[in-house]
Amino acid sequence: MKNIKNITLVNLVFVFLLLGSCSDTSDTIKESQIDTSTPILSDLDIWLRSNFVAPYNIEISYLWGASDTDIARFLYPMREAGVERWSETIRNAWIEPYNELGGDDFIAKITPRQLVYSGGFNYNPNSPTITLGLAEAGTRITFFNLDYLDYSDEDNIREPLRTLHHEYGHILNQKIPFTDDYGLITPGDYTAQWFNVSDQEALDMGFITPYASSQPGEDFVEIIANMLTNSKEDFDAIVSTASPTGQAYIRQKQDIVVAYFQENFNIDLYELQELTYQALIDSLD
Repeated sequence: MKNIKNITLVNLVFVFLLLGSCSDTSDTIKESQIDTSTPILSDLDIWLRSNFVAPYNIEISYLWGASDTDIARFLYPMREAGVERWSETIRNAWIEPYNELGGDDFIAKITPRQLVYSGGFNYNPNSPTITLGLAEAGTRITFFNLDYLDYSDEDNIREPLRTLHHEYGHILNQKIPFTDDYGLITPGDYTAQWFNVSDQEALDMGFITPYASSQPGEDFVEIIANMLTNSKEDFDAIVSTASPTGQAYIRQKQDIVVAYFQENFNIDLYELQELTYQALIDSLD
């Protein structure tokens, strides 16, 4: 009983204190601690707003915190000096070609709302691979290794642009899925161990790249990404090095991808290929 009495007494004291505080009519509201001031914009910020935010509602995130990427990995923002040129390359080799063939508002309607620029490599633990880019829920694309761009090297610039077209292909597929028939062309050769497949082995099995052999969804967008970062002649030359069976499989897949663009977006993928590849070449020093 003693313990109960002591608890009751404490409760009564607490109630009196609470009532006393409630009866206090003094003004205790203090100034808000939320920062509502207008941020100071650099010339780069103003340029990005004019070229991406205003026309397409795309935020370019080149300054970001740990919560914007995987905190378990060593990642850091891209060096500011390269942001505008890479953004121009994206605009010229992705936005403008799609808008030219799909309509002025094509990218504004179907687009990730945020592009995140990371400077370093995203190494995958327990795997001999690196992640080149991520598309998250159709709203954000993250690029890695952007501090290592070399505009004097076509292959070097092709790599991140291929990542862009690959990830954007996923976004298009989220809006309109591709036919299930695609995965039936080479159903038994998809493998989680794709990184153990050589370039030539992939081609001979009917995959444009080893990563394409990981699953049908990746296979589909790898066709897109490699077509849009190579000329038609260069793409055909790559396919010609495959075995006859591999060539036949890749061409079947290519036909489905081309039909997908034409039927769903009224875009001739071969025309788009010309525009995107020319923009890649024009971006070089």
